[in-house]
Amino acid sequence: MSKDLILDLGRYKHNCTKRPLIMGILNITPDSFSHDGLYGSRMSAIIKKAMKMEEDGADIIDIGGESSRPFSKPILIKEEILRIIPVIKKIIKKIHIPISVDTYKPQVAKEALDNGAAIINDITALSYDVNMAKIIKEFNATVILMHMQGNPKTMQNKPKYKSVINDIYLYLQKSINMANSFGIKSKKIIIDPGIGFGKTVVDNLRIIKKLGTFKKLNQPILIGISRKSFIGKILNIDVKKRLVGTIASECIAIINGANILRVHDVKETKQMIDICQAISNSQI
Repeated sequence: MSKDLILDLGRYKHNCTKRPLIMGILNITPDSFSHDGLYGSRMSAIIKKAMKMEEDGADIIDIGGESSRPFSKPILIKEEILRIIPVIKKIIKKIHIPISVDTYKPQVAKEALDNGAAIINDITALSYDVNMAKIIKEFNATVILMHMQGNPKTMQNKPKYKSVINDIYLYLQKSINMANSFGIKSKKIIIDPGIGFGKTVVDNLRIIKKLGTFKKLNQPILIGISRKSFIGKILNIDVKKRLVGTIASECIAIINGANILRVHDVKETKQMIDICQAISNSQI
């Protein structure tokens, strides 16, 4: 029997081995790859979407103010703060699930945690600025350590690995050790192999197929498959038509060990998980 993975999110606690968690994506950007960014939208519309995600079954909401799509350019710290902090201040009063913030900048993380966020989703796995680890420890926050080869602007320029699974494993292991060295406890760490972040189509498929390898790191595994380009390349469809491919990929990811799914389509993902759980728990 596998050991329970208890994820400590402050006043929220989740047993990641009982069922996969759903992280709903709330992009406050004008240039999201999925074309669902809410930059420039009325605050009422943003709040409504966050509340709908919770109603549909989201366990966490992940707010991002800077696009990390391939070939994207970073924005100023001030601009990122202006995009996301007013949103956090508003929705934290309306929802009853933890808020994650998708940022690699310590200044943005500090503002977010100061205003009630519980998780920092760092695509650089603490490698961009050492102060990020210090801030996460200071606030006793949870961190998502993601693997990325290069940076968003360059990561899809012919990514190459000696062994994609082994290279990612060693990178995440090093990142966990670094987090621990700053006093971040293991129950506050989530790992993400970084689908689409410096990976080929074959790399992405291999990661999903071999996801169980990362269970040896003894941390909850998050995977962000939703609407990714490898689905579009396999099925030859644009981003708006990738729901079926997403759900199929996520189902395989759950079977292979995913504990958290980062998704755009919360309701459909929840339905898929419910079916998976019903089959898995069936006594017939």
